[in-house]
Amino acid sequence: MTATAANHDTAREAAELLRWVPSGALIGGTWLEPTAGRAIDVLDPATEERIVSVPDGTVEDALGAVDAASEALAQWRRTSPRHRSEVLRRAFELMTERAEDLARLMTLENGKALPDARAEAAYAAEFFRWYAEEAVRNVGELMTAPSGANRILVTRQPIGVALLITPWNFPAAMLTRKIGPALAAGCTVVCKPASETPLTALAVGRVLEEAGVPPGVVNIVPSRRSGEVARALLADDRVRKLSFTGSTEVGRTLLAAAAETVVSCSMELGGNAPFVVFADADLEAAVDGAMVAKMRNGGEACTAANRFYVEAPVADRFAELLAARMGSLRMGRGLDDGVQLGPLVNASSRDKVRELVDDARADGAEAVVGGDDPGGTGFFYPATVLAGVPPAAALLRTEIFGPVAPIVSFADESEAVALANDTEYGLASYVYTGDLARGLRVAEAIETGMVGLNRGLVSDPAAPFGGVKQSGLGREGGHDGMLEYLEQKYIACTW
Repeated sequence: MTATAANHDTAREAAELLRWVPSGALIGGTWLEPTAGRAIDVLDPATEERIVSVPDGTVEDALGAVDAASEALAQWRRTSPRHRSEVLRRAFELMTERAEDLARLMTLENGKALPDARAEAAYAAEFFRWYAEEAVRNVGELMTAPSGANRILVTRQPIGVALLITPWNFPAAMLTRKIGPALAAGCTVVCKPASETPLTALAVGRVLEEAGVPPGVVNIVPSRRSGEVARALLADDRVRKLSFTGSTEVGRTLLAAAAETVVSCSMELGGNAPFVVFADADLEAAVDGAMVAKMRNGGEACTAANRFYVEAPVADRFAELLAARMGSLRMGRGLDDGVQLGPLVNASSRDKVRELVDDARADGAEAVVGGDDPGGTGFFYPATVLAGVPPAAALLRTEIFGPVAPIVSFADESEAVALANDTEYGLASYVYTGDLARGLRVAEAIETGMVGLNRGLVSDPAAPFGGVKQSGLGREGGHDGMLEYLEQKYIACTW
C-alpha cells in the first residue's frame, strides 16, 4: 500500500466511523468541542496520520465533571435497581447493534487487527449485560447477634463519585468493565480515557446517553494531563473511589495520592504472565492456547503470556510449532482484509519491543522467527519467537506488550513453579499438562490472581479479574466487581 492510499483510507474510514461519535468531552450531559490550541490529535498507528482531534481536558474541566457527577449522585443512587438494570441492558443492546462500527473505530485508533477488535466489542458489551443482571442483586444480611441482645443488619450502599482511568489497549472493554458495575451499584463516574484512544470512550458515552443514562451520571474527559488531573480529582473529597488500569509504576503514584484523602482504590496493574508447558501436555493444544494467550491484541495485553517455560524434552518442538504459527500471521493495517497482526499503538511501544529483542539476541537468544524491525510507515513489529533466552534477559523481567514469545526450558515441576514466581507481578498465568492433579497443584502454587489451566484465555465478565503482589488490588468482573463500588453499613437494632 502506498502512503497516499493509506492516508486516503484513514480519512475515508474516519469520516464514515465518526458520523455518530462525538469529538468532544462529555460533562454533565453536554458535549464540549475542542478548543483551539488545546486538543489531542488522535493518530492511526498504521499510517501515523491524524484521524481527528478531541479536547485536551484541563483540571478545571475534570473538576467540572466532578461537579456534574456529584450533583447527579443523589438522584441516581435513589433510582430503583430495576431501572438501572434496564438502562444497562439497553446499553448492551445498542453496543451489540453497533459492534462492527465500534470494532472498526477501535482498529482505526488503536491499530489492533479487526478480528481482535470484533472480539473486544462483543466482550465489552457483555459487561453491560452482566451488570444489568447484577444491579438487582445487591443483597444485604440480617442475623441475630450471638448474645441475643440485638439484630445485626448489614446493607450495601453506593460508594459515591468514582474516578475511572482506563488504558489504550482495550479502550472499550476496560471502560465498560468499570462503568457497568459502578452504574449498577448506584454510583456516578468521571472517566479519563487514554489519550491514544479517546474515540472509543466517547462512542461508549454516546451509547450510554442513548440508553437513558441521565446527565451527569457518566462524564468523559480526555486529557494528556493525566497526572495533574488525577491528583486534583483525588484531592477532591467528593471523589470516593478510584479504579485504575495501567502500569504498576503509575499505580504506585496514584495509590500515594489516594492515601491523602483515603480514597478506596481498585488497581489492575502490570503483568508478567508465565506460560508453563509440561512434557505430558498436548503440544498442539498448548500452541493453540499460546497463540491466544500471547497474540490476543498483538501481545498488548496485561494478561499476555510474557515468559514461556517449557519442559526440556519438548522445548525445541514447542518452539518449532509456535514459530510456524507465529510466522504465518499476516501483518498489516488492521482494517485490511485478512490481517491478523496490526501495528503497536505508538512509536515508543515499538521501540521498547525492538530494544528488548535486540538486547536478548545480543545476550545469546536465537530468533526462531521474526526479530527484525520492518521499518517504513506505521508502528509495526513482527511476530517473534526467541529460543535459548538467558535467565537474566530484560524481557523476562519486563512486561513486553508486543508480539514476542521468549522460551526458556526447565527440568522439573519445582523449577517451573520457582521460575513462574520469580517476579514482582502476579496477574495471570497459564499451565498446560495432561495430568489434572499436577495442573491443579501447580495452579495453586503459582502466585497469580488468575490461572488458565489448559486454556489460553482467562477473561470473562462473570469471573473476578485481578492480580496479587504488585499486579493490583481488588477485582473487576463477576459479583465481586460490583462490591468494589459498594460500602457496607452495619446497623445494630433492637425490635
